[in-house]
Amino acid sequence: MKSKILIVLITMIGWSCSNSVNYSETFKNETAGNYLYNQDDVIEVYYENNKLFLNWRGGKIEPVALEENEFFVADMYKKFRFVQHPKTQQWYLSVIPEEDTAEVTYDYLKAPKGYKTPSAHLADGNYDKALAGYLEIKKQDSTSIFIKEWDFNRVGYKHLRDKEYEKAIGVFKVNAALHPNSANVYDSLAEAYLFIGDSLQAYQNYKVALSFNNEIRQAKAFVSANASKYEN
Repeated sequence: MKSKILIVLITMIGWSCSNSVNYSETFKNETAGNYLYNQDDVIEVYYENNKLFLNWRGGKIEPVALEENEFFVADMYKKFRFVQHPKTQQWYLSVIPEEDTAEVTYDYLKAPKGYKTPSAHLADGNYDKALAGYLEIKKQDSTSIFIKEWDFNRVGYKHLRDKEYEKAIGVFKVNAALHPNSANVYDSLAEAYLFIGDSLQAYQNYKVALSFNNEIRQAKAFVSANASKYEN
């Protein structure tokens, strides 16, 4: 109950303050951009008609502006400010601690201009760049939720259902590079190649799948039926 009351109070104060906040062009230029929320997600900060907005996880958010460099985001239930690291000169989106508002934290680093997350590259069909990003994530944490095999598999099969075969192949190839010891990734990739009529690539990938799991029926049947064609 107290939390709800606090949100209402902050919002009411913000409405009155937001109208009086005037962002300088220098401030807007320095703070607008993408901030790394995690390894595969960003918070976009931008300004429209001298108002601050965030784009986070596909949603447009208008924070409650308390002053030029302080705002409240109800969706996160946090107050933020922009800070510049004294040594690196890099900008951060900083969470203002409830206990000590004077404490400066460096929470979300501002990404270089033009930066895209691995998932954004994947969605755009930039598979090499997507893979490079995912491999970096894997290097830092091989169990990261952002590189789960079955998530890529699900995306790839959606492309197959939508008859976007080249996109499916691109996603399955990324999955195979991230999970090279999985029979499933090669089985899926082989199936995608069959959809475009590339039986040689299908054969080769089914063979790899069988090297990890020789009980895949479709793979066994295809390799057996085409061995004489591709092994001579």
